[in-house]
Amino acid sequence: MGVFKYSKVDCIFTYLGLVFLMLDICLDVGTAVTFYQEEKYVSLGILLLFLLGSSALVQVYSWLWYTYDNFHMVTKVESSLGRLQLKILHFFQLGTYFRHAGVVEITSCRCITKVQDTEGIAVYLTHDLSMLRLIETFSESAPQLVLMLTIILQQGQLDPMTVMKAVGSASAIALSVTMYHRSLRSFLPDKQEQRIISSLIFFTWNLLLIASRLTALALFASVLPCFIFTHFICSWLLLFFSAWRSKTDFMESPGGEWLYRATVGLVWYFNWFSVVEGRTRYKTLFYHSFILVDMFLLCGMWCWRMHSQPPSFKIPFLHASITSVSVVALYILGLILKVIYYMYQHPNLNKEGLKGDHASAEEKIDIDGGGGGGDVTVRSFMADDVVDGRTPTQAARQLYNKRMRKLAENFYS
Repeated sequence: MGVFKYSKVDCIFTYLGLVFLMLDICLDVGTAVTFYQEEKYVSLGILLLFLLGSSALVQVYSWLWYTYDNFHMVTKVESSLGRLQLKILHFFQLGTYFRHAGVVEITSCRCITKVQDTEGIAVYLTHDLSMLRLIETFSESAPQLVLMLTIILQQGQLDPMTVMKAVGSASAIALSVTMYHRSLRSFLPDKQEQRIISSLIFFTWNLLLIASRLTALALFASVLPCFIFTHFICSWLLLFFSAWRSKTDFMESPGGEWLYRATVGLVWYFNWFSVVEGRTRYKTLFYHSFILVDMFLLCGMWCWRMHSQPPSFKIPFLHASITSVSVVALYILGLILKVIYYMYQHPNLNKEGLKGDHASAEEKIDIDGGGGGGDVTVRSFMADDVVDGRTPTQAARQLYNKRMRKLAENFYS
């Protein structure tokens, strides 16, 4: 199989991700304090629901993955904790931060001390973090941006600075999706040959799709705030049913798989996400058609309400119509760029074409290379197995993330 590489660029993105995580926490606290000071208790309650719900969801995934891996720790930071201590940390919503600390430890070892044997471990850890960030993005950041846009639209305070902040938030969401895509690309044999234009197109069409979708939801919520919850529940139930019918196979326990399908329904409410292997052209076409019709109805309802029952401020019907059409047009433009990406930039591979394999944690290798009499059972290499800069199994296989490999099979097959 191919060797996973962890470049300096990956290291830089890891540190930037940690910085943005800390910044996001500070901004969330600041927003909550602002809502409290302005006595916007309903908005504060909704914000806390997003923050606490998203945190709990991510912690559950983190804990389940530790149990699936039999609490096999690969960093000193994580190894310093016992199973009970790790459970307590996850209960107090701190478990994922130790994953971040483990990544910082191992990437520092790779990028600063140039220890080559940690490449497989670094990629393995960042794979899990990229998935956790994606879940957090669509369970916290996306609905939080809808909330912020809704408040802005209800107040009628749409100035250039506000627009720039909204675009920046949407760009951060699209960047998270792009980083998830970059993580999947580590399974490609020719990752180093992938041009930057590919990631740029990927980021752009995701930005257009996500920004237009969130804007349509915010427009509807600004005139019918109570009905947005009904819209979410009905849409989520349909999308959850679709995920169940897709027969996903991502988690290693029945309860975990149902949780994953529910999460897929949540992600699909905002953006498309490949969950099964094989051709999904017709499923993708059906999904985007459904979302496009839904957005047309959401924007149409906002336009009608602004004309028939305007709030404290009034927008001319022509301007409201242009706004609604522009939001839908941006989504269509994003779809066009997505088609271009899949036609010219998206590699299609089968299982055998991806790095990583489905071998068990222990396997037989021929240490003599002659095919007889020299078989020994060895483990996937760990940091403690290094001898003179080499590991017993480094030439044969490296640690890889089987969960993310499944997602790579879904995305590239």
